Amino acid sequence: MDFRTDILGEPYQAVDLPLAADEEGEVVATLVRRRARPASTAEGGRRAVLYVHGYVDYFFQTHLADFYVERGYDFYALDLRKYGRSLRPHHSPNFTRTLDVYDEELDEAVRVIREVDGHDTLLLNGHSTGGLVSALYADRRAGHGTIDGLFLNSPFLSMPAAYLVRTLGAPVVDALGRFAATRKLPAPLNPHYVHSLHKSFRGSWEFDLTLKPAEGFPLYAGWLAAIQQGHRRVRGGLRIDCPVLLMASTASTVTSRWDDALHRADGVLRADDIAALAPRLGPHVATVRIQGGVHDLVLSGPEAREQVFNELDRWLTTYLPVKSV
Repeated sequence: MDFRTDILGEPYQAVDLPLAADEEGEVVATLVRRRARPASTAEGGRRAVLYVHGYVDYFFQTHLADFYVERGYDFYALDLRKYGRSLRPHHSPNFTRTLDVYDEELDEAVRVIREVDGHDTLLLNGHSTGGLVSALYADRRAGHGTIDGLFLNSPFLSMPAAYLVRTLGAPVVDALGRFAATRKLPAPLNPHYVHSLHKSFRGSWEFDLTLKPAEGFPLYAGWLAAIQQGHRRVRGGLRIDCPVLLMASTASTVTSRWDDALHRADGVLRADDIAALAPRLGPHVATVRIQGGVHDLVLSGPEAREQVFNELDRWLTTYLPVKSV
């Protein structure tokens, strides 16, 4: 395949994955790759991880790639259609009518990783909306050996709203999703979460604010209806047959103004709701709560981030050991 140098520079490479056109025309996904050191995989079978980002997001967390590469995993990240590297001028950013559509790029990414690049062990790592997408994909591919493990970083398994609000509002959102999918809803992203992350505001991380803007992108009715449908599937119970590690913060915060708590709590989702739904994913789920963790746990402060990586390392060693060759 014709990989090119990625926007992150070497050693990251990227390739466009052509997808079936939709009502907006040409659609692609972008697969990013970084190879592990050859010596890291000499002891056994070839291992890889595929990372899937969240909403209004793209892959930029190079220290996450460092973690995996140091343990012998070739690292891959998928910018989904209409997100990040895959967003084109004629696209409605992040828009979809169904989460099932992402199976196309996930299947193609898995094919490249397993068949083209020759890996025999594959971990799927999803964050937030990417965690929901990854969980539903793992459920639909259960029984086929598509993935060997699933790591969910603050997965978007439930709306961050009271039960009554979710219940009463769901039929309205479903109707809008069917009949007015491209309607923009008056629910802009709270900018303070991105402000807590980016070093030009109150954070310590560097990323492209055109690909992950603080004010977000328009919230489309079709996208919200698709998310609700995914949440109903989770509440109904999934049958993911590989080992699952789910992590969430120990605390959440809701604020319309700046609050220092955004540096030590999930400022996007309700962490308790995420943890409560973990048993609905399948029979082999481990749940870990991260003290001081923010929404994207790998972007937390040093102590929380160290806990994330220590727990992930322990779980990988236990459930995804190197296969003998």
